[in-house]
Amino acid sequence: MTKQTVLLTGISGFIGLHIAKQLLDKGFHVRGSIRNMKRAQNIKNTLEKASANVNQLSFVELDLTSDKGWDNAAEGCDYVMHVASPFAAAEPKHEDEMIKPAVDGSLRALRAAKKAGVKRVVLTSSTISMMATMKSGTIGPDDWADTNSKDIGTYAKSKTLAEQAAWRFMEEQDSAMELVTINPGGVFGPALGNDISGQSMSMIEQMLRGKVPMLANAAIPMVDVRDVANVHVQAMTHAKAAGQRIIASRSEAIHLTEIAKILKEHGYKGPSTRVAPNLLIRIMSVFDSEAKGMLGFLDMNISADNSKARELFNWTPRPFSETILDAAKSIKEIQEKS
Repeated sequence: MTKQTVLLTGISGFIGLHIAKQLLDKGFHVRGSIRNMKRAQNIKNTLEKASANVNQLSFVELDLTSDKGWDNAAEGCDYVMHVASPFAAAEPKHEDEMIKPAVDGSLRALRAAKKAGVKRVVLTSSTISMMATMKSGTIGPDDWADTNSKDIGTYAKSKTLAEQAAWRFMEEQDSAMELVTINPGGVFGPALGNDISGQSMSMIEQMLRGKVPMLANAAIPMVDVRDVANVHVQAMTHAKAAGQRIIASRSEAIHLTEIAKILKEHGYKGPSTRVAPNLLIRIMSVFDSEAKGMLGFLDMNISADNSKARELFNWTPRPFSETILDAAKSIKEIQEKS
């Protein structure tokens, strides 16, 4: 068992908790970053409930928008896993509300990692940084969204600019430190904690309650949160992963209605498989910031080249129906507890 230490930012998030569990299961010391230390005990309890060895878990208080604490947090770490990034399905009033913390946070993590002599930084990006301004085709590691396009949403722009800033930082350094970026598709699956406010989980929760009468016409790459965590953990130490952008997603384009179909087939009454006319979403976007956030996805039909993850890590994504049903089961359990 290893005794190496990983600074994991965004440990309290949907993906962060799963990464923490897998790192702890492999024997790593995990130093999780949170914005408020009051959350530490709750996160510890969540991971303990998931059978993780929390004796090797500690916490540091960090904020993406402040330099405070980053150097101390990275000191003595072998790796940095930078998962934290601002997210909202709704468009913010001003794009800098999301873009600035995303870009500055990535650079703070990299600067602190370099100063601490960290071997490798694994940064969580997204397939959205590759496909946000495409409508069809297959994305690969050489693709980038056009951040100057009028059609790009703020979240997509923030993820793209944050990843580009990270690669630019590496180009400008004379350092032995390595960078890997992981680009997941739409992430679904079971939650470890009780927070289902992330976009994918809240969408399924709304579907189960019958609150989504129609779905946008969009088909994108999707993936299980446990498979995403697995790629992160393997990418941290695999010799050939250094310097790579790795797509962590199923390869096929999955239409949003597919989620509703799986749920309906297994007895869930709330989901609707109706597709909303684009015009309706455009009209709604005038007064609804979440509808506005969906505009860039309309008529998307994008597949993904996940061959790098498959070849490097002997990785096979689990069946999508398993992912969706486990997500629904976990939401039901959370609702019953509350």
